[in-house]
Amino acid sequence: MSNANTLGAFLRSRRDATSPADVGLPPGVRRRAPGLRRAELAMLAGISVDYLVRLEQGRDQHPSSQVLGALGDALQLSIDERVHLKRLAKVSSGECQFSEPETAEPNRKVRPTVRALLRQFEPGIALVVNMVGEVLAFTSGYDRLARDTGILDPDVPSLPRFVFTDTRAREVYADWDAVADHHVATLLSWPPDPHVRDLIDDLTSLAGATFSEHLERHPVPRGTGVERWAHPTVGELRLSYESLELPVADGQRLLVYLPADEATAEAIGRLQRGRPGRLRAVSS
Repeated sequence: MSNANTLGAFLRSRRDATSPADVGLPPGVRRRAPGLRRAELAMLAGISVDYLVRLEQGRDQHPSSQVLGALGDALQLSIDERVHLKRLAKVSSGECQFSEPETAEPNRKVRPTVRALLRQFEPGIALVVNMVGEVLAFTSGYDRLARDTGILDPDVPSLPRFVFTDTRAREVYADWDAVADHHVATLLSWPPDPHVRDLIDDLTSLAGATFSEHLERHPVPRGTGVERWAHPTVGELRLSYESLELPVADGQRLLVYLPADEATAEAIGRLQRGRPGRLRAVSS
């Protein structure tokens, strides 16, 4: 098998490994193999049979992110499998990435004055994120809030990636759908940027309809509101937040959380483990 058609081979292998019962289809009769027929996969993914044949045979090596997401949904691929599918699409097309950013990475440098400002929020809950939602700096209060949820597990934590590709996000955010809308709206609110475009491309492939349906809603950004968390250690939290945009050249935002009620203030106090400076509920 040539490297040029690894994408097609992977799609065929996953089609063969997916039974009709796995995707809610009747078994049918005179089925020569246990997997899905091309017509069945094409129907589930919303593409033509001819296009699927061309992908599997390596005659078309430039599937869009939407097509990759639809195939991932139809084949019920895991996140790891979706990552692999996208990488194979890049290899097959001869591209290192879907679009070449003007710089290798988004801005991850937090200016000293912004770090000094962040320190003023201690022991409160505050963080700095860049335009692709990467967490760049945070207070000890945010560390204690987010550490047990999985948000800070990656070397470079990403809020949108956590929301759309980590199953724990639906357990953490009681109003997951609203939080997902918020992150999509925030991404779309930035001026056109290749890094944002690449992240949207990634999430379209990795999360499939879970992401694209929110993208199609064109939600409106909310600079303030209340998030409900189901914290694994202290239980239900209601957190008021403010999103403050830093100078345009930074491409960053400062996010600040405060307890929205006395019960949340008490729970945050337990997370602080006796540290001074107990936070007060904004409603008090």
